[in-house]
Amino acid sequence: MTPADALARLRTAEAEDGAPDLDRRRALLAALRRSVIARAEAIADAANADFGERDRTDTLLADVLLVAEAATYSRRWLRDWARPKPAPVPLPFWPARAWTECVPKGVVGVMAPWNYPFQLALLPAIDAIAAGNRVVLKPSEATPRIAALIEEIAAEAWGPRIAVVIQGGPDIARDFAAQPWDHLVFTGGTETGRKVMAAAAAHLTPLTLELGGKCPALILPGADLAGAARNILAAKSINAGQTCIAPDTVLLVGHSAADFARAARASGIAGTGTAVINPGQQARLDRIAEGVTIAWTGPGPNAIGLAFSWGGLAEEEIFGPILAMEECADLAAAIAWIRARPHPLAIYAFGATRAEEAILAASTRSGALLTGRALDYAAFPGLPFGGIGASGFGRRNGEAGFREFSNLRARARHGGWSLSRLLDRPRTALAQRLARRLVK
Repeated sequence: MTPADALARLRTAEAEDGAPDLDRRRALLAALRRSVIARAEAIADAANADFGERDRTDTLLADVLLVAEAATYSRRWLRDWARPKPAPVPLPFWPARAWTECVPKGVVGVMAPWNYPFQLALLPAIDAIAAGNRVVLKPSEATPRIAALIEEIAAEAWGPRIAVVIQGGPDIARDFAAQPWDHLVFTGGTETGRKVMAAAAAHLTPLTLELGGKCPALILPGADLAGAARNILAAKSINAGQTCIAPDTVLLVGHSAADFARAARASGIAGTGTAVINPGQQARLDRIAEGVTIAWTGPGPNAIGLAFSWGGLAEEEIFGPILAMEECADLAAAIAWIRARPHPLAIYAFGATRAEEAILAASTRSGALLTGRALDYAAFPGLPFGGIGASGFGRRNGEAGFREFSNLRARARHGGWSLSRLLDRPRTALAQRLARRLVK
């Protein structure tokens, strides 16, 4: 089936069946959770095979549990999110009533990447289903076993009149991006995101783009260096750093790179348990790390590299098990480093006072600003997730995702008469005097 065929099928289903009501949506979310939990071990097996080696706990937590909990959270709060919200009515229009309502957009296309192939296909789909839409999913061809499971789960939990899964490589992806979706979600690299946006422009398709960037982790003078290093490596080790919100560069204020490297190696986090997904990605990492001085946290093949010099790591997103380090003279220099680059998905701060945190918040732009830990916030279903500028736009998760995939429609119900009718044509001298008085 082509993307155009899938879109046509769901448009027909929408015309015949209408949008799912709240009870139906809640049932669809519950069915997804059951189907995902029932296949938890199969999902971990598939991810391990697709990656060559992938830590099972990473998959069970970051893919299986995150999706299941997101479905549960949206199901729980859906009625509240969907409730029409009253809006004030100016006195001249009384006794009119006004409110806003969230209306499904229609058919949502979701293009998922390979790094979290299960989670990043189904999390936006959960938001779209909660909002009353139908979905067409395009999983990554780099993880074919996970893609097959997604197709199986979507068929079981949602059925062919709610969800369709399209399999295929780059040609299918280009065709997918060019379809006139009612909303399109793309998660991946910034350069590919630009191409998707260009393709979507032909139909003025609304977009949610979750892209990448160099997420910095600031360690300030007040930080416990050992604790900060352990927390940063814990985040970097998940999925071998192949995470859009993984710490990319450690900005050291009042600490040396050598001291951080010693603390990192003493943290006990020697490796990641997950391989770089394929030779192409490994070749990219080798290219940007060429000529860079790197110390490794352990002897194994999945160790984390600590980069003492820059080379190609300076500007390109690392997206792998290498952590760059940069010594900064003070907080102002660290902020200048951040501001010299595109806005990141996340900024992490360690040892910041409330005043320093406020300065950092006021002086930078990012999708998220976290203190004390890195990466964990992605598991908070009540927090909106997304980027800004080159790291993307739009928000998913929870209520933010529900609204992202809803059309916020204005509603008003007028009474039989109101003061505003005095200004209707044909206008009297009284109406003209009234208009001048209102303007003054």
